[in-house]
Order: sequence, then C-alpha cells, then structure tokens
Amino acid sequence: MAEVHGSYDDRFAGVADALAEQLDHDELGASVAVDLDGQTVVDIWGGYRDEARTTPWTQDTLVNVWSTTKCVLSLAALVLADRGDLDVHAPVADYWPEFAAKGKKDIEVRHLMSHTSGVSGWDTPFSIRDMYDWPSATERLAAQRPWWEPGTASGYHSKNQGHLVGEVIRRISNTTFKRFVADEIAGPLGADFQIGARESDWHRIAPVVAPPPEDDGLAGLDPSHPRVRTFLGPKGSVKAANSPEWRRADLGALNGHSNARGVLDVLRVLSLGGEADGVRLLKPETVDLVFEQQSDGVDLVLGEPFRFGIGYCLGSPVVPYVPSGRTFFWGGWGGSLAVMDLDRRLTITYVMNRMAPGVLGSERSEAYVKAVYSALP
Repeated sequence: MAEVHGSYDDRFAGVADALAEQLDHDELGASVAVDLDGQTVVDIWGGYRDEARTTPWTQDTLVNVWSTTKCVLSLAALVLADRGDLDVHAPVADYWPEFAAKGKKDIEVRHLMSHTSGVSGWDTPFSIRDMYDWPSATERLAAQRPWWEPGTASGYHSKNQGHLVGEVIRRISNTTFKRFVADEIAGPLGADFQIGARESDWHRIAPVVAPPPEDDGLAGLDPSHPRVRTFLGPKGSVKAANSPEWRRADLGALNGHSNARGVLDVLRVLSLGGEADGVRLLKPETVDLVFEQQSDGVDLVLGEPFRFGIGYCLGSPVVPYVPSGRTFFWGGWGGSLAVMDLDRRLTITYVMNRMAPGVLGSERSEAYVKAVYSALP
C-alpha cells in the first residue's frame, strides 16, 4: 500500500487509509486536511509531483486548485461586506459604474457571487491569454450584454468570476485581488495560499495532469447557448495552467496555488463562525449571508442541478456525499474540493495533481469525505 505522510488523530485513520488506497489506484499526488472545532485533526499527503514519479509530493507542495479558488474569492467579498464596504445586495454598478452598460444596471453583487448574473463568460473571440490582461478583460465584461435574464437561473461563471467579483473588490479596496488575498486573508491567517504563485515558489509546484478525454456536451447545442458560450469563452486548457504566464496572472476563479492544509487554513474561518486562531475576519451574521438561496435548478452551463447561495453551493445531487444542513462547498476542475460544515464546525479540503473527469468532485473526493464523516459520532 502507498505510503501516507503527515499526521492525523487516531479516529481519522480511515482518511489516511482512503488516501493510501487511492494513491495505489487513481491518485498521482494529493493532500487531504480536516479541521474540527478549530483543531487540525488530519493533515496528510502522499504520492508524486510528476508523472514520471521521480519527485515526491511533500508537505509544502503546491498545486493549481482551479475553481476551489472561488471559495477564497467569495470569502474576500464577504470580508468587505463584513466591514461595511460592500453590500452584496447592491447593484454592481454602484462600485463599478461601467458595468451598467448593455442592460446590466440592475445586476447585483450577489448575482456575480452566485453565478446568476447572466455574464458567465466572455464574448468570443477570447483566449486564455486575454484573461491575463486585467484592464482589457474587465472592460470587455462591462461592455457585454447578459446571456440570459439576470437572477432567473444559475449559469456557472467558470473562468470569469474572478474578474467580475475581483473587479468589485479592486474598486473598493484600490488593490489587486491577488494583493488583497495576500494582505487581508492568507497573511493574517498564516495560510500557504496564493493567487497565482510567486516565482520563488515555482519549485514547489506539482504540475496539473489533464483528465481523460470526455464529452463536453456542446454537440448539438445552439451556438448562443450559455454552455457553449461559457466553455468557449475562453476554452479551458490544462497546458496553460502549468505555464509561467498563468502563475503570474490574477485569476480569482482559477489559479489559486496551495495544498490541502493551505486551503484549510483559509476556509475553516467560515466553518468556525468567522474566526480562526484568534483572527476574526467575519461576524457570524456575515457568514449567514452564504445561506441566502439564489438559485435552485439545472445550471445553464454545467447542465446539472445545483442550489447556490451567496458565494457557495448549498447542495447538489452531483455530490450526494456532502451532507445537507448548514453546509456549503465548492471544488475545482479535476476533483479538488472544500466542504464547510457549520453544524459540526468541520472543514474538509482535498487537492491533487492528476485530474479526474466530471463536473464537480470525483470518486476520490467522495472516498475522503465519506471517510471523514464515518469517523464522526
């Protein structure tokens, strides 16, 4: 059986067993972390950073966590809301006046955070390289028309949510989203989490490995369908995520770099009512904003049912192993996942380099989440 490194409380031995089993099968390299009531009860890792299996995955290994980054994006917006600098129910144009163009004046910040704004991607032609140019990319979003009536349904803001919410944050804080996360979130919490990655940390990065080819579900759809427009505006690329340009960019929806412990050290503040290790980022009532349901139905982009609150998913049959209750979650392309369970003051995080197929989660993330919950009374 594969070797698992790190530490865990005895009652969570099943989580380490699950990681060892997955490392013997589908995992290349991965880490899993769990916080329960303010205590890190699981912090484990194993496998390799590279497909040749020459470089072990270590405690400080970083990996691009894809859309798990969005969990930190929403936390950043909530931090500003907690300070009274941002009203999630206010029009986006109150903070970003140019966004009011083309029928968007009534779109509220909560619509951006819950994927219900109707602006789920960029009008094509638009490339991944175009995302790296923040001023141009945000100007283009401000100049677009919504692709469906805002507030009526969710359509996953796959690649552009970081620019949408991040520009609101930039207008309020007068700093880049990358800098805001470093100074106001990761720094105070002592978390090994970055938007992009400093060049001095590139030696720690495990390149992401593409999932097996799968049907993108675009065949037969009208070119104007939000799924087609989102998936092609721009088209996703695993190769790009391993490039220097990607690591230097400010992509609040996509290019967070961390490990399970780093993601845990950021997001457990939500599960613990807004405070972790004596650092308070949010009041409990600010955390409660997450549970204001914004949509419930088949997502226009993902094609599966999701129930979104403000900033996070509140439930979906796609991940039936995440329990209902005061629980919310999201994850990244390939299977990385973060679960915040306020009923149990529990946070679960998982990241990996070999990507699995699917919309959200994977058989691997299911194994770890189930192992955690089976250890609880």
